[in-house]
Amino acid sequence: MAVSTPVCDFGWQAPPFTLPSTDDRSLSLADIVGIRGALIMFICNHCPYVLAVLDRIIRDARDLQALGIGVAAISSNDVAAYPQDSFDNMKRMAKTRSFPFPYLYDADQSVARAYGAACTPDFFGIDAAGGLQYRGRLDASRKEAGPADLRRDLFEAMQRVAETGQGPRDQIPSMGCSIKWKAA
Repeated sequence: MAVSTPVCDFGWQAPPFTLPSTDDRSLSLADIVGIRGALIMFICNHCPYVLAVLDRIIRDARDLQALGIGVAAISSNDVAAYPQDSFDNMKRMAKTRSFPFPYLYDADQSVARAYGAACTPDFFGIDAAGGLQYRGRLDASRKEAGPADLRRDLFEAMQRVAETGQGPRDQIPSMGCSIKWKAA
């Protein structure tokens, strides 16, 4: 069932974290934030919404990094229920797809909970001071990639954050598969 993200809470402070990366490092939010901000994405290996636009996510990540925006992806799904999202499978995907950003593993789901992540993909665009400026979609794609000439909502919003420190006031929520939470 598709889930949408809530409206952007402008200025909300991104909680700090330190997580293991698929490249065998341990990275914190402070390690990821670039001179003009950061994009923290909640994704996973199996979600059809993520897989449909993964090439575009990689493209936009590279373009945003060139603007001084740090980028990282986090997988928080319950791997007992969804073994395709395991850390070993994350490592394979990051290597196979040549991710230009760290792919982090949130095994206890504490980071997803702290961020209020709702779905995959869920994008948190923050300014250089850690304040939320974007919580919207990548583009108008859904379970299938839309046409190649779709407006790049995420990229344009984060480009604006890089230039002005502020995200656009009008944002369209991201939509995707729900985070696969562990049983309580």
